[in-house]
Amino acid sequence: MFAVLALAGCERQQQASVHSDQPVHGGTLVYATDREPTCLDPHVAGDMPQVFVAQQYLDSLVSMDSQGQIGPWLAKSWEVSPDGLRYTFHLRNDVKFTDGTAFKADAVKANLDHMANPKTQSSTAGGYIRQYRSTEIIDDYTAVVHLKTPYAAFLEVLAQGFLGIQSPTALARSRDQNCESPVGSGPFKVVKWQRQSQIELVRNPDYNWAPPTAKHQGPAYLERVIWKFIQEPSVRFASLQAGEVDVIETLPPESHEAARRNPDLKLIIAQRPGNPTNGTFNMRREPFADVRVREAFVRSADVEGALKSVYFGEFPRAGGPLSVATPFYSPEFERIQDYDPARAAQLLDQAGWTQRDSEGYRTKDGKRLRVVVVIGARTPPSELTLWEQVQATTRQAGFELVMDQMSDAQATARQAAWDYDIRIGYWNTNTPDVLRIIYSSAFIQPAGVGGYHQNTAGYADPGFDALIESALATQDPEQRRQIYYQAQKQVAAEYLQLATYPQSTRLGIYKTAHGVRLEPSLAVTYLYDAWVSK
Repeated sequence: MFAVLALAGCERQQQASVHSDQPVHGGTLVYATDREPTCLDPHVAGDMPQVFVAQQYLDSLVSMDSQGQIGPWLAKSWEVSPDGLRYTFHLRNDVKFTDGTAFKADAVKANLDHMANPKTQSSTAGGYIRQYRSTEIIDDYTAVVHLKTPYAAFLEVLAQGFLGIQSPTALARSRDQNCESPVGSGPFKVVKWQRQSQIELVRNPDYNWAPPTAKHQGPAYLERVIWKFIQEPSVRFASLQAGEVDVIETLPPESHEAARRNPDLKLIIAQRPGNPTNGTFNMRREPFADVRVREAFVRSADVEGALKSVYFGEFPRAGGPLSVATPFYSPEFERIQDYDPARAAQLLDQAGWTQRDSEGYRTKDGKRLRVVVVIGARTPPSELTLWEQVQATTRQAGFELVMDQMSDAQATARQAAWDYDIRIGYWNTNTPDVLRIIYSSAFIQPAGVGGYHQNTAGYADPGFDALIESALATQDPEQRRQIYYQAQKQVAAEYLQLATYPQSTRLGIYKTAHGVRLEPSLAVTYLYDAWVSK
């Protein structure tokens, strides 16, 4: 499910951490979240629940700070060749994985090869490094990564937990074994995964290579982390209020105000970078092959009203193709999706949808203006309610919006077969190169698991492809800014998505937990500096 320069750091992290001056060594922190990973190896597939866990037991080749600047981590330094095709990494010589394997250049090669291998079925990490050609081992602590084409976003994606570095010894095991008990060099190690219950992580006593963004060096303060799965939002929040858990993730919006009023609780709320939550239009078939119909649907959806109703005003509206926390984000395209029923009616008339049937839906050549949104089983109830409200307001404009609910397997098959009009999704990543992943014609073809294609709009424009590729050919930040501005402008004008709200990390923290932070690249939980007083 994963930057440089001028990241809107303050906007992205309303509250960066919960501080206390006297860290305590030892103790167990109980963390509760709503979704269980399908695999603990974040190279496989690649969804947000995986990276939240992976951030605790994996280290990355490079780090990213809150301003989007790339810094050292497992790599002490690096050079990029003038043509952008070779990255030479100089590695630390004092790192060991928790299975005893030494971190050397062969680990860099094994990990990048693993992500790029089609058998890994890596739709996220593998999708990020399609430019990868090979890794050349110069000596034990020097690795040269060769790319097929220039990739200015390479260091940015390497900072994400999705591309965290695992033990090459562990990677040599079967895919299922590595999913069950992956091995990293991070501050914690995976001990046991009890399906549908919890993951147990224990401290790595040898850890002494934290990134410069960390608040201390040496082993983690916590002895143990119990990572629980509590799907029901009200139960999760009640467990926090009772002190049965120390931290909950995905704090329910309806509980935000109660949490703010409770002196025993604190909140961390931060927007994640990337492409915000949205309904993407399949423009490979009617009616959304017509840009006028796409804009009409957007203009007839009262998203702001729905957000206030469903999420109690806690989720801001997203209007553009990039979330505000993304590098080179421009606010100029936020208002292009404003609710405007009169504009919607005018566009539908122009597109030939001028008649209405007995139920009030628009028709053209005897065919009703009907669009189907695919709803998978993992779609949260609140998201379903949001789209029910979109359904009500778009109906006034003459759209029949059908919400087709099904199993996740069926939804994946429908997506792979392009059998949908609207697909609900998002893409969290710390680089504006997300625009290439979700809109470039290179990503229309299936990649990764189950025939999944990242470009779910089916948008194919040679001019856009050339533009977005040119952003990868320069390391100059101002040139990249200008290119990404033009890219945002182009896709916003095409109305390829109905943007709803930015993805966010929302933590509720009980008074027993301290030092809980969010790592800067994807705004996911980071427990290395955390400790408990209980």
